[in-house]
Amino acid sequence: MGRGRDRDPDRSMEPDDALRRDGTAQATDEYYEGAPSRNLPPMPFKDMPEPLSLRKLLGPSVILAGIGVGSGEYILWPFIAANVGIAMLWAAIVGVTLQFFINMEVERYTLATGETAVSGFARYWKPFGIIFCILAVVPFVFPGWATGAITILTFLTPLGEGAIPYVSIIALIAMGIALTLSPVVYNTVEKAEFFKVGLTIVFLLIAIFAVLIPRGDALADLGSVVTNFGRIQTSEAVGIAAILSALVFAGAGGAINLVQSNYIRDKGFGMGYYIPRIVSPITGEEVAAPATGSMIRQDEANLERWNRWWRVANIEQFVTFWVVCIFSIGTFSLLAYATLFGQDLGAADFSFIQAEGEALKNIVGGWFGTFFWLFGFFSLLLTALGIIDNICRLVADALKTIYLTNSSISESRVYFIAVWLMVAVGSAILLAGFDQPLFLLVLSSVLNGFVMVLYIILLMVINRGALPDAIKLKGARLAIMVVCLLFFGFFVGWLIIAQVQGFLGG
Repeated sequence: MGRGRDRDPDRSMEPDDALRRDGTAQATDEYYEGAPSRNLPPMPFKDMPEPLSLRKLLGPSVILAGIGVGSGEYILWPFIAANVGIAMLWAAIVGVTLQFFINMEVERYTLATGETAVSGFARYWKPFGIIFCILAVVPFVFPGWATGAITILTFLTPLGEGAIPYVSIIALIAMGIALTLSPVVYNTVEKAEFFKVGLTIVFLLIAIFAVLIPRGDALADLGSVVTNFGRIQTSEAVGIAAILSALVFAGAGGAINLVQSNYIRDKGFGMGYYIPRIVSPITGEEVAAPATGSMIRQDEANLERWNRWWRVANIEQFVTFWVVCIFSIGTFSLLAYATLFGQDLGAADFSFIQAEGEALKNIVGGWFGTFFWLFGFFSLLLTALGIIDNICRLVADALKTIYLTNSSISESRVYFIAVWLMVAVGSAILLAGFDQPLFLLVLSSVLNGFVMVLYIILLMVINRGALPDAIKLKGARLAIMVVCLLFFGFFVGWLIIAQVQGFLGG
């Protein structure tokens, strides 16, 4: 399937005679001079496509929310609530809200150019491409989500703990096969995450009426979220590393946010309409062209279309990312608080998920505790699938666009090589004995905290320095990005200090 063959038939206008998504360049004598072109080709000016309706554009932020539900929402924030209470939820609200604005700055660059944010970084310094490949792969090559899913499976079946690494490897291989056989990979991942988010909403609505409303104490304590705003609570089980982990994954988090560029591009947002999609090397028609960008023409008609794209993109991100993440973090945390707070939960492992399922069985009935575990099993598996796709998209785009521009290999082919390398390395890690799911999740999120601080700075650089005045980052949004840097930078700095003090004290 070629990239331009499934475009919406209701699009009211085609902006240029040469508009196409097969990777071929549009003939033009006009180039945008505002973005650095020493590392990537200059951007030709093109017309921005006519915006589509919100209904037709839903999807990219659903994927981010779906990935988030498998880490911060289901695991990390409930773990904090079960140990120190729900007062710390103020930080989750702040974290998701700031990630909304970060994600929109990722989208701003891609809406205007069709390039990913990582390609934008490389326009200023070419090694940023490789650096972000490494920073994306290293935290996520640890298969914490797959092992978490199989760990929950042991609560439902006679499967022993010793089988967890081997069953997790089988799951990883199955994910690699599913992605490889998908004609258009984005469509498969979007459908999977839509299913997951739908299942999440169904489960949480049942939980509200079956547990939280009958046990009103947890809802009554929500006021502590306001009265304790700004207060950081820790315990022996919940240290600064766990708090940073929860903040990073309050939403999608870390390098995952950067791939919003790739998702909206494959969905056809803005100037991404011109860029080839990732398709299966077995069932799809590959395109070898690198995904370098083009700049929206700076005339009245194009800027009017930009404003409508920007508005609908913000709505899509708010409704399907911010609302879903806040609802799921809050409800899952209240559920853990209502069932486990005050109990001795022991070590930082999945015993609290097992204990919560048992508590739900006693409160509602055996079926609901089983539903809780089944939801966790499928949720973490789909998160693992989304993460493999997410990270490999970043790697494939960076390598093809920045370093393999003259090679005949397609971005799709690079993507599938990356997928199977992720599967292979993840399997090797499990066979080496690193199979503790919560440890792997915390390690991944801590590393991603450092990544976030770096790319927040770079997003401000490219969205101010590489975009025309009419659409660049400025005003209130610029101020909010500075707040994002200070907020995540504070927690990363605190973690560094804590680790240094621990090392010196040891």
